[in-house]
Amino acid sequence: MDKHQQIIIIGAGVFGLSTALRLIQEGYTSVTVLDRAVPPVPDGSSVDISRVIRFDYGDAVYARMGKEAFDLWKTPEYSEAFHQTPCMWLTQESSEDQIVQPAAHEYSVKTRQILTDMGEPWTHVPTPEAAKERFPMLTGKLAVPGFDAFVNEAAGWADAALAIARLAARCASAGVGFITGKNGQVEEFEKAADGTVTAVRTATGARVTGDRFIVATGAWTASLVPAWNSMVAAAQIVGYMRLTPEEMIQLKDMPIYFNFSTGFFCFPAHQPTGYLKVACHSYGYTNSSEQGISAPPKLPPSSRANFIPEDGVQRLTAGMRDMMPQFASRGFEKVGLCWYNDTPTGDFILDYHPEHKNLFIATGGSGHAFKFLPNIGKYAVGCFERKLSADLLDKFKFPLDFRGRQDAFKGDGSRGGPERRELLSHEQTSFGSALKNATPIAKQSKL
Repeated sequence: MDKHQQIIIIGAGVFGLSTALRLIQEGYTSVTVLDRAVPPVPDGSSVDISRVIRFDYGDAVYARMGKEAFDLWKTPEYSEAFHQTPCMWLTQESSEDQIVQPAAHEYSVKTRQILTDMGEPWTHVPTPEAAKERFPMLTGKLAVPGFDAFVNEAAGWADAALAIARLAARCASAGVGFITGKNGQVEEFEKAADGTVTAVRTATGARVTGDRFIVATGAWTASLVPAWNSMVAAAQIVGYMRLTPEEMIQLKDMPIYFNFSTGFFCFPAHQPTGYLKVACHSYGYTNSSEQGISAPPKLPPSSRANFIPEDGVQRLTAGMRDMMPQFASRGFEKVGLCWYNDTPTGDFILDYHPEHKNLFIATGGSGHAFKFLPNIGKYAVGCFERKLSADLLDKFKFPLDFRGRQDAFKGDGSRGGPERRELLSHEQTSFGSALKNATPIAKQSKL
């Protein structure tokens, strides 16, 4: 492959930045990243105060990739943003006030077997009492009935915004070009008669030409290129609870707490902000256009809107009640929607678009891509050059067999809680109002 060709990457998140740096490291001489904002992009799914770093997977490929990434998080290039802490994974049979996924226990068992096959240690936690003995700050009834859990000490969390900022700086230092603001906000692709992409057109009407184009736009992807039910943008719920300095000390040794069955999870107390952050890894909410394509609102980038549906607030509160009931009635200082770009099987898409031979798609994070920030670029470039093994090229291929299927999005087995649903009209109105009140970012142009 000609390494002097012009590579244009649309999207400055996990996939875009990691791929850009890897391309430069592999000898490509002209790599430019376009985005609506200077990274970390405030409304992207790859930024926030924390993201889980782990290699506990029910899929051996991602487990191996995750272990590789975990080791890289501890190196000088990434360690500033990484905090190692235990992670406890729970499952349960049923719940009085939450919907549980019955396949969660099977996924947990499969995960433990893969860890064992890899030679990685984990500790079984058979009862709520054993969990509380290990982590005394967990005072609730925990995941009952049918409690089953395990702990992996080799896990942690990353300051997502800091990690993205540092990676963007490394990209710029390495020679990656950036165009941001409206000049970097891609609205459409210009194509030749044979489908070859010749340029992108931005919100200002500017044309950016190139030889190959990489679309790494996350939840916005299906609104930019034909996707044929290969991906869907789904919003997940996040809540932030303010802690006192005394409570921060009490919770200083708290693990990551993750309930596979309900989807509820909680990070350790976040020292820089004083927040306890909770969320749900579920099927989420869609926000569909008249064309039936779900996407985040297409507005100038701003801080995350302070809104989630009321049933989302109830789910987060129920999770707190099970874990640490003394905090359940406090409420959340702020909430937000985090937009996943889900694929039917939870696999990433690292492949050329079927209709455009020079348009490469790097997306499909499905709520688990951030941990691969240090190494996803290696796999993306391997697919871009068609040099990965045949089994990996097949795993990350652009899926064409889900077109028209209503039962397509089953995920990888790790999701908990209720099925995906569309935001209701009054929820869309409330969401829109909250977006208008969100803090806009300063105007940005070219780095």
